[in-house]
Parts: sequence; structure tokens; C-alpha cells
Amino acid sequence: MNNYKLHPNPLVRFLQKEPKEFTKADIVRYIVENEIKMVNFRYAAADGRLKSLNFIINDLDYLDTILTYGERVDGSSLFPNFVQAGASDLYVIPRYRTAFLNPFSEIPTLDILCGFYDKDGQPFASSPDQALRRAHNEFKKLTGMEFHAMGELEYYVVSPADELYVTPDQRGYHESGPFCKWGDMRREAMKAIAEAGGRIKYGHSEVGNFEVDGMMYEQNEIEFLPVDVEEAADQLLIAKWILRELSYRYGVLLTFAPKITVGKAGSGMHIHTKVVKDGRNMYLADGQLSDVAKKVIAGILYTADALTAFGNTNPTSYLRLVPHQEAPTNICWGDRNRSVLVRVPLGWTSGAGDMIKDANPNDNFEVKAATDKQTVEFRCPDGSADVYLLLAGLVAAARYGFEMDNAVAYAEERYVGVNIFHEEHKAIAERLDHLPDSCAVSADALEAKRGIFESKGVFGESLIDGWIKMLRAHDDANLREKLKENPELVGELVDRFINVG
Repeated sequence: MNNYKLHPNPLVRFLQKEPKEFTKADIVRYIVENEIKMVNFRYAAADGRLKSLNFIINDLDYLDTILTYGERVDGSSLFPNFVQAGASDLYVIPRYRTAFLNPFSEIPTLDILCGFYDKDGQPFASSPDQALRRAHNEFKKLTGMEFHAMGELEYYVVSPADELYVTPDQRGYHESGPFCKWGDMRREAMKAIAEAGGRIKYGHSEVGNFEVDGMMYEQNEIEFLPVDVEEAADQLLIAKWILRELSYRYGVLLTFAPKITVGKAGSGMHIHTKVVKDGRNMYLADGQLSDVAKKVIAGILYTADALTAFGNTNPTSYLRLVPHQEAPTNICWGDRNRSVLVRVPLGWTSGAGDMIKDANPNDNFEVKAATDKQTVEFRCPDGSADVYLLLAGLVAAARYGFEMDNAVAYAEERYVGVNIFHEEHKAIAERLDHLPDSCAVSADALEAKRGIFESKGVFGESLIDGWIKMLRAHDDANLREKLKENPELVGELVDRFINVG
């Protein structure tokens, strides 16, 4: 059977090849034979959002020119913390494998993600996408393995409250319509994301739902499949743009803000990781969690406080990182344990064949071992994250785990098998290191451990300097004390950062 017939991406169906195999000639052929009228260059700036540069296709020569040479942009406007106005020109160069049909444009339009290059034609050192590319290359060089990842994209939809079929407060997990009000928009978004190349695992309503001042806040989630870490970043970026664009057309606000109000679940952006060699998941050995997995875990735990700099980038991020709110506070890991920072979820390591045969006793097809499904989940990040820098940081942290002399022992010492938020386990929580409680502390952690990220030239010095400056500018070192004196400050912060990410 031709799998391309089932592929949701129209370019894949038309070209009969995987996106990583797309060439300039393929893009030109698709544009010509499908009468595409415009091309959009898309790229993420320092604020993490997709920017646009629109081209009308005059003729084949002009199309060939933009697809070959890219275009010039103002780097000081896109990266104000890293690029000075006196030498601001950068090139944006299209990456053909990322091409997708724009799902919203009335004019037939092809969008292509771009990479940034400097005046000498070299990858721009302070560009987040290039940092991820360098991080993955160095990881592959050291380990001989590839790093895969996928994100869990949580968000709230804000709309006027509906008195019909009301779901109890904080009880929206996996609700269906009519109790889930925005499932249709989620499914429409999933279709558009898949057609743009996103490899989606599933979507569902999440636990968070509440009403404030006549407005309903409903939490939903779209979760992806593990893919090459660079592709994973592209998919998350495109998905966030599609969700926002769609919500605007529905006339509702959609937010990835880490926290909406105190006492209600915030929105995270958990990242699942997997290390692969020759197509095999290296997180498992003889059905058990491998030393490879423990080395990755060790690297993530050691750098976790600094990783918040990329994954939790504004003051509301740290209002989410509190006990009993579906978010971690301590630096530890465990199996199937949602109170820890790094979780090893169920991975179908045993019983997969027995379960399906028990559910379907009349069907005796062969069930292969599901060794590719095991992941390791980093539960700290949220929707404010810079997707490329977060994943670059995770890959650099994982590589550091392979460089540590005592990585496996380091990980095993920080294993927790209980819910550390329960009162009877308070002593365990107290002996563990804590995550930062503000952007200011996160910046200090990044300053202390910047050498890990700058190693091998993965993160440029100016990028780290600019990021630390940005975090410290929030001036939130005493935020929790200020909130005790002035609780209304929470609402002001939420309004300020409602459109982050």
C-alpha cells in the first residue's frame, strides 16, 4: 500500500516523497502545477512568534531567485537583544523540507520556514534555530545517536460563559461535547497542523476549566509524535501560529500563558525525548530503562535550573511551578510520577500483546514488541518557552549527561517513587534541589552554567548575554512577596503576558 496516499500534507501526496527529501525543483514543480500565486518566508524572531515575508510570483526566474538566494531582513528589529542597528542585515534562506500550503490564505500560497545567515554567509550565531542545529550536530558527534522530541501543547480558550452542560471546576480532562465547548476548533486545528507537516499523536480537552467574571476558560491540548528534534521545533512553532490564527477567526482568545489565575491549573508545554540509533530506541535495554536514558536524565537534572531560562521565560511561568497544580517544583525524576520534574511514562514495555488480545479475543494477529514507544518527559517548560532554544538546551543537557563521570549514579540518587507533594513525603521534598522561583533566579542559574550550553559553540556568548539581560529585566526576584501584599498584581501580570509564546 502507498502510505503517501494517507499522508495529510498535500505536498507529500503530490511529490510522493518525505519532506526531508524535498528539493528546489520539487518546490517549483508543486508551485507551477498547482497554480500557487504567492510564497511566504516564515521565521521565528526573539519573541518566539512566526514572522512573515510575502512574495508574489512574477515569473519562474523570480521564483528561482528567491528560492536560491533568500532575502535580506533587518536583524535589529527581529533580535533587538543580539543585533545592533549599525550592522543589522541578515539573510533568511528557505529550508525546502518545511514547505507547506498555507491553510488560511484565500490566495493559493506556499509557506516555507527559513534559517538566518550573517553577512559572511555563515549560520547566524545568535539565531535560536541555528543553536538547535548546532546542539544536535554535537550530540550526534559525541554519541553516534540522534535526539528525537515531541511537545505537549496546552492552551486555554477564553469565551463568554455558557450555562448549558457546565463541567465542574478543574474537571475537564478528556471531556467530550457538549461539556467540552471548543473541541471542534481543536479538531480543525489538528487537521490544519497535520496538513502543514505536523506529526500529531492526539488531541483532547485538559483538566483546566473555570469561570471568572462571566468568562469561561477551557483548557485543551494537542500532543505530537516524537520526531527529529529540529523537525519537532518547527512543528511546535507552526502549530502555535495555526491555533492562534484559527481562534482569531472563531472570534475567541486562545492563550499559551503559563498561568491565568491562582489556584487553577496553568498551561505547560511538556517535552518528551527519545534517543535513537539505527532506528532503535536507546532508552530501553532488555525491557528496562537503559543507562543511555539515565545519562540523559542526569544531564537534564543537573542543568534543570538553567533550562528554565529557555522554557519558563516570564514572571507568570513561576506562578505555575507550585505544588498540586500539575507542575513540578523539585529537581528529581520517577516512573509514572506526575509530581517529579522528569517523568518516565508508561511505555508498553510489557503486556502490549496480551492487552489487545484480551480486548479482541477473536483476532489472533501477531503483536510486535513496542520498544519504540518509551520516552522521557521534561515537565517544567510552558508556552512562554522559546521553542528552538529550549530544545537546543535540552540536547546540550543530554550531551552533558554523556560527559559526566558519574551520570548514572547521579540520576539514581535523585529517583523518587512517591508523590512528593503529599504531607507524609515532605522530608523527601526538602532534601531535593528546587527549581527557580523567578526569572531573576533562572538568569543566575544560566549565568552559573552557561559553559555547558556554550560548549562546542552551541550557544553563542552574545545569545546567552542577551537572554540573561532579558530575564533580569523582568525584575521579579521578590514577586511572591509582592503578591502577598497586592494579590491584584496577578491579574496585571496575566494581562501583560497573555499573548506570550
